[in-house]
Amino acid sequence: MRQLLDHGYCVLPGALTPKTIATLDGDLAPTFAQTPFCQGGFYGARTKRFGRLLARSPRAADLVMHPQILDIATEVLGPWCDCIQLNLTQAIALHPEALPQVPHRDQDMWRGTVGETEYLVNVMWPFTPYREENGTTLIWPDSHGAKALQPNPATDAVPIALDPGDALVFLGSTLHGAGGNRTDTIRRGAIVSYCLGWLKPYENQWLAYPPETARHFPRSLAALLGYRQHRPNLGNYEGQCPSILLDDRQAEPLGAIDALRPDQQALIDAHVATQRRTGR
Repeated sequence: MRQLLDHGYCVLPGALTPKTIATLDGDLAPTFAQTPFCQGGFYGARTKRFGRLLARSPRAADLVMHPQILDIATEVLGPWCDCIQLNLTQAIALHPEALPQVPHRDQDMWRGTVGETEYLVNVMWPFTPYREENGTTLIWPDSHGAKALQPNPATDAVPIALDPGDALVFLGSTLHGAGGNRTDTIRRGAIVSYCLGWLKPYENQWLAYPPETARHFPRSLAALLGYRQHRPNLGNYEGQCPSILLDDRQAEPLGAIDALRPDQQALIDAHVATQRRTGR
């Protein structure tokens, strides 16, 4: 946490076993092969990307639900939300001759206040060795938080060397980008990210994992996907927590139930008490 908050990134060596990562890479191999190259200068014309990893391999849950990383994301984002949510899971294959990606901050996908709030925590998981030559993630240390308001970073980019099983954690306010792949091999990996529970996530989780899919996940994972409300009443289904959809119940008329923050509940309780007392 100290490294992450002080410098905008940290590396967790050996966060998962290489065998776990190799199994996930193998599960995703057919999709890597079938997925066309991206279009557009940001995604990269020599890059392949696809999401919905939790529906493609059971091993993806090992990345998403990593206990230490969940603790980190919850602590970083907790001051600005009731609960965090999964922002995306995305597999990435950087092919030979891929150009360096434009330096960017992922928090800029939302037009919120810069320099005061952390909106996002990213985790890069390499499937193959990540090195400067094959386009590893470039990080600009100390470019996060209030320093995101500065027109130019005060530090040079650092190529982060990673091996399968390592995890690179960095803030949504940290300037970063993929390097160019100057080798004749493909650099594969995945990014998992978590954001404030009241934001619109990058990946539409309810379409990626509809109720008939999500009900087979552990409840804690389904909650992270958005099958829970964020107070006050955000993300509800018919006025109730969307977790009711995980019970395989038929659609039926439902009564709305308040899900308020403590300050809002106190205000409502005082209002109701006053109305009852005065008869108005």
